[in-house]
Amino acid sequence: MNLYNKSKEIDWLPYFATRLVDDFGTHLRIFTKAQQRITEKDDRMKAEDLVDTFFEVEVEMEKEVCRDLVCTSPKDEEGFLRDLCEVLLYLLLPPGDFQNKIMRYFVREIIARGILLPLINQLSDPDYINQYVIWMIRDSVCSYEAFMNIIKLSDNVGELEAVRDKAAEELQYLRSLDTAGDDINTIKNQINSLLFVKKVCDTRILRLQTGKEIDAVKLAVKCGKLCTLPLDNILVDNIALQFFMDYMQQVGGQAHLFFWMTVEGYRVTAQQQLAVLLSPKKDGRHQTTQTKDLLRTAAVGVYDQYLSEKASPRVNIDDALVAKLAEKLNHEDPTPEIFDEVQRKVYELMLRDERFYPSFKQHVLYVRMLAELDMLKDPSFRGSDDGEGESFNGSPTGSINLSLDDLSNVSTDEFVQLRACISDTVFADYDPYAMAGVCNDHGKTYALYAITVRRRTPTGEEVWKTYRRYSDFHDFHMRITEQFENLASILKLPGKKTFNNMDKEFLEKRKKDLNAYLQLLLTPETLKASPALAHCIYDFLENKAYSKGKRDFARKMDTFVNPLRNSMRNVSNAVKSLPDSLAEGMTKMSDNMGKMSERLGQDIKQSFFKESPLMQKTYVDPEHSRVGAQLEDIVDDTIPLRIMLLLMDEVFDLKERNQWLRRNIKNLLQQLIRAMHGDTLNKKIVDHVDWMTSPEQVADAVKRLRDALWPNGILAEAVPRRDKAIRMRTRIAGKTKLLGIMPDELKHILGAETTRKGILRVFEMFQHSQLNKRMVYVFLEGFLETLFPMYKFRELFNKLHSCSKQMQRYKHKLQSTQAPSLQKR
Repeated sequence: MNLYNKSKEIDWLPYFATRLVDDFGTHLRIFTKAQQRITEKDDRMKAEDLVDTFFEVEVEMEKEVCRDLVCTSPKDEEGFLRDLCEVLLYLLLPPGDFQNKIMRYFVREIIARGILLPLINQLSDPDYINQYVIWMIRDSVCSYEAFMNIIKLSDNVGELEAVRDKAAEELQYLRSLDTAGDDINTIKNQINSLLFVKKVCDTRILRLQTGKEIDAVKLAVKCGKLCTLPLDNILVDNIALQFFMDYMQQVGGQAHLFFWMTVEGYRVTAQQQLAVLLSPKKDGRHQTTQTKDLLRTAAVGVYDQYLSEKASPRVNIDDALVAKLAEKLNHEDPTPEIFDEVQRKVYELMLRDERFYPSFKQHVLYVRMLAELDMLKDPSFRGSDDGEGESFNGSPTGSINLSLDDLSNVSTDEFVQLRACISDTVFADYDPYAMAGVCNDHGKTYALYAITVRRRTPTGEEVWKTYRRYSDFHDFHMRITEQFENLASILKLPGKKTFNNMDKEFLEKRKKDLNAYLQLLLTPETLKASPALAHCIYDFLENKAYSKGKRDFARKMDTFVNPLRNSMRNVSNAVKSLPDSLAEGMTKMSDNMGKMSERLGQDIKQSFFKESPLMQKTYVDPEHSRVGAQLEDIVDDTIPLRIMLLLMDEVFDLKERNQWLRRNIKNLLQQLIRAMHGDTLNKKIVDHVDWMTSPEQVADAVKRLRDALWPNGILAEAVPRRDKAIRMRTRIAGKTKLLGIMPDELKHILGAETTRKGILRVFEMFQHSQLNKRMVYVFLEGFLETLFPMYKFRELFNKLHSCSKQMQRYKHKLQSTQAPSLQKR
């Protein structure tokens, strides 16, 4: 009752919404830094080394406490829990009961060794955490592509052996079946898939055991077989642009890129202002003079910042062109197109000058950019000692072994050998490839189109089938018409139909129309007009699950993915569609436009350089501080924004990316939260915390704990430890599930490689029981400090952890470094 009454008086929101998240983010930061330190010392990381290094980093970051003894020594852990329970009993028991030593010791042992210790051991068990993760996301479907990616990325021989042995067991079972008829083909496909998985596992194990692990990025740079991404695409893609920014800074060409981006911003903003100018106010008057003055000031600001003699750094182009522009600025009204000629010249310079785009394509940053865009496929290491090449495209049959790297060297004439036609419209009730019917997936019905693809090769002809929905065609059409603008006028996709779209006659007509669409797409004339189109077509027709470039949500969020041009034009369109009363308010914003160009240019310059903390105002050393210390300047009262910023920064290591990208992500999260939930999300969090700490929920939690430890009043038996092979396969399943639930929108914003690494880093953090214990104890300490704010629990915990060897070494090191400076004084 004392515990309940005290908890009822506490405002738990700061703990759950701030302290808990801060503790988790700090734990992840310590783990990441420990991993980096181990990697710098030795490529072959051992679990013991990681644990020691982890607590070494912890004491550097926490400065006053280290929990290594509690987490690594069972004897010290029991002593810590006994001491803690003594303090809690003193605070919660009636004085008379506390003075009864026999009762106090008896209750202390029950709580410390009967409840807390088993509970902490279970919560720290990696296998328990992995099973819990799988249970939490049990509704998500494991994709074959995610599963194969996890196997290829795994550096744990135990995981690979467990999967290989299970595949061998399944193979033995399938080969023992006595089947006939249609079942034979199904079993053959299953056998081929399992053989492929087994082969990938064997090859990966061999490489890990022989130390022949290959860095795909370094190998790609060495081989030079890369996809070509046009400069046009780089300049309008959020991820690609930040890599090009980093490169341009290295070679001293940042002024050219900044100028191009600033002019883009000026153009669309000027178009917006002129559009507002053309729409009369309610009284019929126009703001002609004021708007033109603002545009002129903005244009002159761009000129002074990048093209004038005092500009630093200055864009070096033809002086005659600059003089011509200066003449226009002095004698003509400014227009959105006033910088077009100079911008075109700067674009050509970036495109053709050997220092810029041509050299960027040979640089390691270009390869990393392709990896983030998921355009860097794993090469088929044909020179390996295992004697066989390895296909990494996810095709169990091995028939589709042409990667994007190979396609980059395929001519259009050779690619014309690819033929495709829709052979049938597939329906199914449960299995989409089994029988005639209508696909039903979670209540949604749709049709699948079976596409037969044929490709001629020097050794013969390869044939495979792939299955696509109409929404896949629609997404593919949007992607290619955006990338190849000339196709928009040639290709016409059959339109959508809201009602009766499962009608057989309608589906037959749509099949014919889609067939015609495919044939037109594969004509030599179309492919020659857009050579890079071949890669997109092949990716669409490949025998794998189609990864949509833009889902419904992503189309709404385009404004963030195309950072300058699309975002500002969409803002312009939004202004045009506002009611008159709101439009009048928007026009008042133009009062500040005089500073627009200067602010835009300075923002691009300042945000280009890497800064460690988000929205930093006062200096905080990010290497040796808690995560929360870097977010204190964020005054936004939206709790979820703070949480997401903090977690995004730590999980995906955004402090290593330039500030320009991080600012885009912050804006994305702000607008996303406000668009979806607005101010109601804060209230939802408060209500949820209130519900979690309500008497009913607390009583239910105590009841569940009692039933788990003493079912029917009898002490529960210890759960036997699961077999190692099962635990290893659970790890693979957990990683596959986590990778599968990551939305494509996140990959488009952060990059595919960054997203993968971030998710796998978090998963790897939970695979060490001693480190998990540290996190559980940190949460427990925060809980007690919140529950008893009037008592000095922080000082108590520092004393309880004071015997730490790491803490003693740190203090000795600190004293030795300070001694010389004291002697000088």
